[in-house]
Amino acid sequence: MKPWYEQSFGSDYMLVYKHRDWENAAKEVYQMISLLQLSEEARVLDIGCGMGRHALALSSFGYSVTGIDLSPSLLEEARRHDLQGAVKWELGDMRELPFEACAFDATVNFFTSFGYFSNEDDNVKVLRNIRRVLRPDGSFLIDFLNPVYVEQTLVPRSERRDEDTGLVIQELRSIADGWVQKEITVFHPQSKEAPREYLERVKLYKLEWFESRLADCGLSLEQLYGNYDASPYEASKSPRMIMAGRAI
Repeated sequence: MKPWYEQSFGSDYMLVYKHRDWENAAKEVYQMISLLQLSEEARVLDIGCGMGRHALALSSFGYSVTGIDLSPSLLEEARRHDLQGAVKWELGDMRELPFEACAFDATVNFFTSFGYFSNEDDNVKVLRNIRRVLRPDGSFLIDFLNPVYVEQTLVPRSERRDEDTGLVIQELRSIADGWVQKEITVFHPQSKEAPREYLERVKLYKLEWFESRLADCGLSLEQLYGNYDASPYEASKSPRMIMAGRAI
């Protein structure tokens, strides 16, 4: 059986997360640019780029952007939005980035595109690959959930209906054994077709884990923020852990 991340990032993913709009992505990128301190025409790699919202926003600010993702469906959607061919889109695994050493001035990892793998060594391998493809003193940004905030605010169940398709989206959320997971069911109430079911899982790595593993992988954590507005990180209140730093 395929792992969840090879099953869940298809066409239904675009339905479940259609509320993540392109305008907000541009605003988020605008906020993040100052954290990365990039020079003009910097080479930027968006790891786990998905539908390409942030990669295209980065490109609009003049950077040379490459987006990589494991999902052919999401990359197809990204190319559909990239009318000018501004971004180089690559199919690949973040554990084995198919690029030469020192190929990029910066890497970005948005919307918790980290912590997917059951084997911790695989998650550390992602950090090692980030360091490998960064030039010396290159910048990285990892946008991760705040485990403490997730544990305090988790909504166990939600349901909504998509107005365009009539499909119902049910989401069950839980925390177990250090993982937060979401069970997603998509169905049409008037259809006899079997519901489509998906699972998403993310390891609840705390800040101390990142501080240790980043250093082990040759990455220096220099800035930490609690949300996309660059507000200070507060363990009990911040919804995100946005970590920025440089390759040692």
